Amino acid sequence: MRQPALKRIYDPPAPADGARVLVDRLWPRGIAKARAHIDLWLKDIAPSDALRRRFHAKPERWDAFCAAYFEELERPAARAAAEELHALRRKGPVTLLYAARDQERNNAAALRLWLDKRKRK
Repeated sequence: MRQPALKRIYDPPAPADGARVLVDRLWPRGIAKARAHIDLWLKDIAPSDALRRRFHAKPERWDAFCAAYFEELERPAARAAAEELHALRRKGPVTLLYAARDQERNNAAALRLWLDKRKRK
């Protein structure tokens, strides 16, 4: 099973995206649902609002964000969402969509790290 690709939701969809999964808790500003071309919106796999707010203003705390987010991903709602994501990944390519401006340090990138760690266990 390939690692999911990452893409900003504001970037145009492409055939290579496969299943497009929004992994943000809030709907992204300024984008119409029809234009987003998402196949699944997994709100429960996104970081909590409190965690998102703590990290938003402090990108230098990336490691602390990841550690706290990985703990949140062990909660029942997030685990159920992760199972949905795994089922989709078994069917073919998946692209995790996010709205953050930072293309390297965002919740989708952290989620992909978590998925990779779980795969190795």
